[in-house]
Amino acid sequence: MCSTVVTPTDRVQPDVALPFGGWSAIVRDMSEEQSTSEPTRAFREARDFLLAHREDYETAYRDFDWPRFDRFNWACDWFDALAVEQPGVAALTIVEEDGEVNSLTYAEMAERSRQVAGWLTGAGLQPGDRVLIVLGNTIPLWEVMLACIRAGAVMIPATTLLTDADLADRITRGGVRAVVTSSSEAPRYEGIADHCIRVGIGGPVDGWLDYEDSRGYDGPVPEVDTAAHDSLLLYFTSGTTSQPKLVEHTQVSYPVGHLSTMYWIGLQPGDVHLNVSSPGWAKHSWSNVFAPWNAGATVFLCNYTRFDAEKMLQVLATYGVTTFCAPPTVWRMLIQADLSAVEIQIRECISAGEPLNPEVIEQVRNAWDVTIRDGYGQTETTAQIGNPPGQPVKLGSMGRPLPGYSIALVDPTTDEVGDDGEICIELAPPPVPLMRGYRDAKELTEESMRGGFYHTGDVASRDEEGYITYVGRSDDVFKASDYRISPFELESVLIEHPAVAEAAVVPSPDPVRLAVPKAYVVLAAGREPSRELAGEILQFCRDHLAPYKRIRRIEFAELPKTISGKIRRVELRADEAAKVDGGERTEHSYDEADFKQA
Repeated sequence: MCSTVVTPTDRVQPDVALPFGGWSAIVRDMSEEQSTSEPTRAFREARDFLLAHREDYETAYRDFDWPRFDRFNWACDWFDALAVEQPGVAALTIVEEDGEVNSLTYAEMAERSRQVAGWLTGAGLQPGDRVLIVLGNTIPLWEVMLACIRAGAVMIPATTLLTDADLADRITRGGVRAVVTSSSEAPRYEGIADHCIRVGIGGPVDGWLDYEDSRGYDGPVPEVDTAAHDSLLLYFTSGTTSQPKLVEHTQVSYPVGHLSTMYWIGLQPGDVHLNVSSPGWAKHSWSNVFAPWNAGATVFLCNYTRFDAEKMLQVLATYGVTTFCAPPTVWRMLIQADLSAVEIQIRECISAGEPLNPEVIEQVRNAWDVTIRDGYGQTETTAQIGNPPGQPVKLGSMGRPLPGYSIALVDPTTDEVGDDGEICIELAPPPVPLMRGYRDAKELTEESMRGGFYHTGDVASRDEEGYITYVGRSDDVFKASDYRISPFELESVLIEHPAVAEAAVVPSPDPVRLAVPKAYVVLAAGREPSRELAGEILQFCRDHLAPYKRIRRIEFAELPKTISGKIRRVELRADEAAKVDGGERTEHSYDEADFKQA
C-alpha cells in the first residue's frame, strides 16, 4: 500500500519545465509489475515496519530484520516508486543566503536524475566507473548522486575545501574516471584529471562538459540492474594520524542501511528535515539523502557563508522545519541566541558527531519543550546506537542499539564482552549497513573485523538498562595519576559554566602525575579572556568534579576541527606536548598554581 503523504501548506513548490514531455510519460511507462517489484516490496515492508513502531523500541529492536537482496538499485527500485506515489511533494528545497528558494519535487528529481544519467552515459560513463563529486549544497549535487546510482557508477563524494594535494590523492587512489565540480574550480584539476570525463557546473569551460547541456538530453536512460554487492560509494575518511582510508559501501549498505538512521531521527513521510552538514562527508549522505528519502520526507537546506544562530532560528520557523539535526558545535552556538524568540514546528531534535553536553540538552528542552536525542555511528556504518523517539533519554547517554544492530562492548586487553569496552558490532551475520571494507587495504579490513566483531575504535560503558554512554576514542582517554580520564565528562562540566561556549580537554604532560587535564576553552559571546575568569572557571570545575578529575590548566583559544565539526583533540594534544617540552606558555594560558585557592 502507498503511504499517505501530507504536504505542508507553506512548503515552496517550484516552477520547473520538465524534459521528456513531463513525468506523466514516465508514469505511463511504468507497469504495475515494475512499480511493485520484489525489491521495492521488500524494502517497503522493512521501512513501514519501522515507521509503524517508531515509538515502540522493544518491538522494533526485537522483530526488525534487514531486507536481503540479490539485485537492488535504490534509485530505480525505491526513489522512482516514491515519485509515482507523491509526485508533487518537495524532495529537495534549498534556501540561499539572499533568500532565494530553489526546489524540486519527487517527480522532478526523478526525471532530472534520469536525464543526467543518460547524458553522462552518453559521454562515456560506464557501470562501475568512479565519479569524484566535489560540490556544495546545490541542486545538481542531488541530481548527480541519484543519476550515478541509476547508471551503476561508484560515487566518491568530497568536500569543496580539499587541497590540491588532496584532490590528486583522491583521483589517483580512488581510480577516478569522472569528475563533477563547479566550473570555477576547473583550473585545479589541470594535470591530474586530464584522463577523466570532466563536468563543470556554473558555466562553460574549455575541455569540460557543461552541465547545462544535460537539460537538452532526450536520449535513452540507463536503468542498470545492479547487484546488491556492487560498489556504490567510496568515502575517504578524515585522517588525523594517518593517510585517509577508503571506506567502501555497496548498493545496499547505505541506501538500505540508513533505515536505522531514519528510525533514530524519527522521520515520517511529509517531514521537512533540516540537517546541518557539509557535502563530501558521510553524515551528509546519512541525513541529506538516504534517511529522509527513505521516509518520503523533504530534504531542506539553508546555505550560508558564516553560521548565524539568529538567522537559523528564523529559517526553522519560517519554513516549517519538523525534524532538525545538527552537530554539537551548532547546538552550542544556538543556545547563545534566544531560542524562545521564535515559534517552531520542530517535532524531533537530533545531535550527532560527538556526544552533546547535558547542559545544552536542558537549555533546548526548556525553550522548545523538545529533547535533543543523541546517536552514534561512523562512516563505516549507519546509525548504530541512538535514542529513538518516545524513549526515555538519559542525559549523557547516546542511547541503545538501534534495530538491526547487535552491539557488544569488548575489553581491548582481554577481549571479554562486558559493560565497559570498545564498541563492537557482532558479525554473525554482518548487518546490512556495515561497509564492505577498506578498499585496497586488506590488512586494515581484517584488523577492524577480527574476532567475530567489527571494531569501531570508540570506548563506551553500558548501564543496567542497556543505555550506552560514550567515553571517547580509544586514543582520547588518558591517565592522570593512574586514573582513567574521559575528556567528554570534564567538558560536560566546563560547558555548564555560563562563560564557556565550547571546551576540549586533553592531557598536559606533568612530571609528577604523568599528565594532568588541561582545558582549551572558547568563551561565550561578550566574554573576554582574563586571569580572573580563568580562576573562576577552574574553581567552578574544582567544585563540580572529583579531586582526581579536576582540571589543573586552562587556555582560552579557538578549537581546531574537522570539516564535519569534530574537535581535533589529536592536534591539541600534540601542541600541548610541544609547548610543555619547550617551556612555552601562551598569553591566555593559566595553571592552577597561579591562584591562591589552588
